[in-house]
Amino acid sequence: MKMEERQPATEEVLRRLQSGTLESLGLLPWSSNYTFLVKVAADSGRSGRRDDDGAGGDDLLAVYKPRRGEAPLWDFPEGTLCLRELAAYLVSVSLGWDLVPPTVLRNGPHGFGSVQLFIENDPNQHFFTFREDPANCDALRRLAAFDLITNNADRKSGHCLLGKDGRVWAIDHGITFNADYKLRTVIWDFAGQPIPEDMLDDLRRLRAEIEPRRALGKTLRELLDDAEIAAFARRIEGLLKIKTFPGPSRTQRSIPWPPV
Repeated sequence: MKMEERQPATEEVLRRLQSGTLESLGLLPWSSNYTFLVKVAADSGRSGRRDDDGAGGDDLLAVYKPRRGEAPLWDFPEGTLCLRELAAYLVSVSLGWDLVPPTVLRNGPHGFGSVQLFIENDPNQHFFTFREDPANCDALRRLAAFDLITNNADRKSGHCLLGKDGRVWAIDHGITFNADYKLRTVIWDFAGQPIPEDMLDDLRRLRAEIEPRRALGKTLRELLDDAEIAAFARRIEGLLKIKTFPGPSRTQRSIPWPPV
């Protein structure tokens, strides 16, 4: 399905995530920060089933990460993890890769934080279980490049979901966009391979879009600091120059722990 065909439903999901009433259904397990599953109430007077993008009149499920529930990290400014969740979503959208579920920033039951559409998925499926399926190769190749440019410090196998819609989705982007090299990922399968030309075209377009006069560039500067924006631009330019997926660092830990 083409991006423009999904757009109306995606806009509706974003609107509802932004303005719908949130009801906490409890904490999600295995999270290092406070992460809640929430129900986003449907608009009064509307009914109907959700479509494949989550739109419609039914209540939505979402993942709510309040800022005050973020565990302090020595290498990331306090209170910025939820901002990076939104930045990752916006970059995914700008690339046209749509890897990250719809995400907004707003106030919720526990204060300001990120709210992201919950992706219905098979909990037994993750990167290590579906990586060999040729149907997922293109999405995983894009995800590998996405993690390289966003400097993802925590791409675990379990942060890759296979949705009930058959799509690969990427979640948990709170520790991205650091100005220093932090890349830790389980997706090194494409190391040494050329980056496809259509992906390079997408990266060229993204590089232009993050200029300060452009809408994306202005928004990212509200979410990230100047050093992080500059490093982000350098990473994009680096991939455009080498046109090849790099391999893991020889001097720094390159795989997160635990890997799943």
